[in-house]
Amino acid sequence: MHTAIIREIRPGDNVEVAQVIRKVLVDLGVPKVGTAYADKALDSMYENYNVPKATYFVVEENDRLLGCAGVAQLQNYDGNVCELQKMYFLEEARGRGIGARMMKLCLDRAKEYGFEQVYIETMPFMKAAQKLYKKSGFEYIDAPMGDTGHYSCPVWMLKNLD
Repeated sequence: MHTAIIREIRPGDNVEVAQVIRKVLVDLGVPKVGTAYADKALDSMYENYNVPKATYFVVEENDRLLGCAGVAQLQNYDGNVCELQKMYFLEEARGRGIGARMMKLCLDRAKEYGFEQVYIETMPFMKAAQKLYKKSGFEYIDAPMGDTGHYSCPVWMLKNLD
């Protein structure tokens, strides 16, 4: 039985979402520049996803956020492609199937919005994340798409939505 629930972000979640993302990135030793850590949007995630064809989800357990992820139009790209964005989970949430549940929810929402493809950028050493992406149907591509500003993320993947 899952005690963790996945729900859409609320305005009051902004501070805790930013804390979760920054903690995960620091724990993983990810560079702060050229990654999600430095994104201006990080402190106002509710507002940034409160736009058409975008949704951000959080994982909550015992009144505490354990992770998050969302989908939105791929920035600076001319095409019907969304990006799986800012998918991060605290260590205590990993290995419990929460990532797979979150992935399914995000992909289902991308389909509902009518996107044709989903794009992901990640770090080479994030092997567990890449395993989940591959299991979810993502394939490696040779170059970035759009311009997300995450130049420190040199692994790019793409999934066709059927």
